[in-house]
Amino acid sequence: MAVYVYSIAAKEHPLRVDEVAGVGDPPSKLRTVTASSLTAVVSDAPDDLRPKRRDLTAHQEVQNRLMADGTVLPLRFGLTAPDDEAVRSALEERAGEYADRLRALEDCAEYHLKVKQDEESLLRQILEESSTARELNDSIRNGSAGPDVSVALGELVAGEVEARHASLAAGVVEALRPFARDHEVSRPTGEDFLSVSFLVAQDHDEGFLTTELSLANQMGEDFEFRLNGPLPPYSFV
Repeated sequence: MAVYVYSIAAKEHPLRVDEVAGVGDPPSKLRTVTASSLTAVVSDAPDDLRPKRRDLTAHQEVQNRLMADGTVLPLRFGLTAPDDEAVRSALEERAGEYADRLRALEDCAEYHLKVKQDEESLLRQILEESSTARELNDSIRNGSAGPDVSVALGELVAGEVEARHASLAAGVVEALRPFARDHEVSRPTGEDFLSVSFLVAQDHDEGFLTTELSLANQMGEDFEFRLNGPLPPYSFV
């Protein structure tokens, strides 16, 4: 039977896996596979594994239980192996790499930050600060604009939005980076102009959270900061 893999930890980790259940319906029983100085937390993999809320929650609860007792490499939902022996072989073959990552993640959690700006407010700001944009917009409104003016204004505004958001995103990351051991920027989606994960050590989380709140207050009501964490450090495994 295929094996579902949740996390990798040092052999010395308490691994209190009897206190939580795994994915599947009924929930699968957790067990461990050990090789060298490492242990993987696994269970039998359901035949119909899908990212259902029940199974996503079970996966997350396993990570939370293990992280409460020490450092782990939390693997993303859905990772399976053919059998226990394949897991054991992977632990042996990549023992040095996994041990290095465990040291890098020691006493850390992930915080994921997304930021967006009110579009109407940004447009007003561009029109107020760019005389060219204002002139083009005025000519469209009073009916004196040629056929290419709307396109020119759209291109100008799009360029301004991109440049301003890039600068804002860099400023937010730079302000929070000193409190993080590492960070990973991902492509923002929807209306967000920033999507970034920070790896934050326990002894720096207060400074990180205080600075994030201060940034949100300084940037004002036109900006929406959405911080999620502490989380298992999936982005840094």
